[in-house]
Amino acid sequence: MIDSHAHIFNEFYDNIYELVDELKSKNVLHVLNCADSIKTAKEVLESYIKYDYFLLPAIGIHPENIDYSDLNELEELIKNNKVFAIGEIGLDYYQNDENKDEQRELFNKQLDLAEKYNLPIVVHIREAMQETFDILKKRKLKGVIHCFSGSYEMACEFIKLGYKLGIGGVLTFKNSKLYLVVEKIELKNILLETDSPFLSPEPYRGKKNKPSNIYYVAKKIAEIKNISIEEVISQTTINFNEVFDIN
Repeated sequence: MIDSHAHIFNEFYDNIYELVDELKSKNVLHVLNCADSIKTAKEVLESYIKYDYFLLPAIGIHPENIDYSDLNELEELIKNNKVFAIGEIGLDYYQNDENKDEQRELFNKQLDLAEKYNLPIVVHIREAMQETFDILKKRKLKGVIHCFSGSYEMACEFIKLGYKLGIGGVLTFKNSKLYLVVEKIELKNILLETDSPFLSPEPYRGKKNKPSNIYYVAKKIAEIKNISIEEVISQTTINFNEVFDIN
């Protein structure tokens, strides 16, 4: 299994060595470790080497952490390190809808970097689905729509652009309608994710999440699609490789 979105930072986990050993014992092959600032970008780059290339670094500036002065440093990190994606980047009008222009500018500048260095993107969207789509449709990029929460029709539009949909613990929640999307889209368009340490799936909802809980997301997808969990794990691993080229 591959977790396509987590935040394995010292801020959240007391002993990452133990966590990595546990993940390996539970058949987690890799975790895409997504930064949200320059500080965490440096941390995930260090973690890539420190933890034996298990935690794959994605670096970017989250819309909650706007600072244009960081963009030059971000580019230097991209140029001088092994990076698998630009992310987590995007638009978030749920947390703050008073700085939309600044969010758009930061997002577009990071998309410029993704194009310049031919890297996939990890896209965060809250209360900005259509606007994010309108921005991305003007670009020729690939990547994943993290924690997808839109309609089936919107899912199809992102898929047409070449994006995969990140599906995580929300799918397992009793009040979630995300199954209506998952049951209709093809498995080849899905990536598994946890968003650890957030959004733990049932039966661990409310507790700190970890990438091994990706199993419960895969299990739920298998139930919805009436296929084996092995098929879900195999295909989503292939999907991850198509986007992030870990080979």
